[in-house]
Amino acid sequence: MQFSTVLGQQHIIKHLLNSAESGRIPHAQLFVGPEGCGTLAVAIAYAQYILCQNSNGENLNGNESCNLKFQNLAHPDLHFVYPTVTTEEVKTKPKSIDFLSDWRTFVLKNPYGSLLDWYSFLGVQNKQGEIRVDDAQEILKSLALKAYEGGYKVMIVWMADKLNTAAANKLLKLLEEPPAKTIFLLITENEEAIISTIRSRCQAIHFNGIPEQDVAQALIRNHQLDPKSAQNIAHQAQGNYNKALHLLHQDADDLVFEEWFVVWVRAAFKAKGNAAAIQDLMQWSEEIAQLGREKQKKFLEFCIEMFRQALLLNYQAEALVYLAPKVDKFKLENFAPFIHGNNINAIFTQLSEALYHIERNGNAKIIITDLSIQLTRLLHKK
Repeated sequence: MQFSTVLGQQHIIKHLLNSAESGRIPHAQLFVGPEGCGTLAVAIAYAQYILCQNSNGENLNGNESCNLKFQNLAHPDLHFVYPTVTTEEVKTKPKSIDFLSDWRTFVLKNPYGSLLDWYSFLGVQNKQGEIRVDDAQEILKSLALKAYEGGYKVMIVWMADKLNTAAANKLLKLLEEPPAKTIFLLITENEEAIISTIRSRCQAIHFNGIPEQDVAQALIRNHQLDPKSAQNIAHQAQGNYNKALHLLHQDADDLVFEEWFVVWVRAAFKAKGNAAAIQDLMQWSEEIAQLGREKQKKFLEFCIEMFRQALLLNYQAEALVYLAPKVDKFKLENFAPFIHGNNINAIFTQLSEALYHIERNGNAKIIITDLSIQLTRLLHKK
């Protein structure tokens, strides 16, 4: 993967190129950025630039055979660790190396893919993955060997916030006493979820979302989209190229999330003093509770954004509103007056607490039901 294929992030790429050219490469770096901003794509391009001894900023004039290996992510000095789950094929103690072929296929198809996309690719959306101590042991084994081509070894840890405690402690020891000519590139969307002792040993680089124009140009160039449609999708994607691709293929979770959200708020409006509507709300809560936890978390994050957009619309900040719900007979401008300064903080608090408890494997039915009851009260608050 070449830097020239990465969307946006030019100031970060320039910084990484300067560090490589000067020979002052930090042994541990933490790439922090929102979904779809290209942290993984940049990490792979950076690894290729270093391992293949490329130059001119475009991965040119380096080791040709080395560059060819990167086309299939098969370079022996490039190592990956990522969250895994048990599957039909791997029933116990799953680790990254068990899914290496799947991982390469997934990343080569879309290096901007999300954690939920990865679980969907494995067919296990109803499970929460993690990076386990067995992965840390594999890291130790891999880095104990000499570099295949005599240069650096690069270890990319994708979604490093999914390291469990035992794995994090083993990785910490490696970061404290790193093997010679070894580079760790940790990637996360949630910096605070990584233990502070690991964060303190990494040079953090913060990514922003991809500029809207870069997303639109990529859609035109790679998918032959007309400029107007590309600009519309890029605006809705809000710097997330992965979301733009989902919107392009009309398989975005947001489309389903919109329907669930509308059913939810309509039931919540009716539920005050209406026994039949309360039953509808309870039934909706049970259906959401049956989803996989990653999907529940994504849906709650979507709800937070929907309420935020409604608040912006209510306070005449139309320029910041990008969501355009497609659900029949639901208009954001009609919903917006019910979201205001007297209830928005409480709504955000309830949604954030629900997210917190879902993340920690709380009983989803109880969490979602309680959230629904609280929403009924808050939506009627004057």
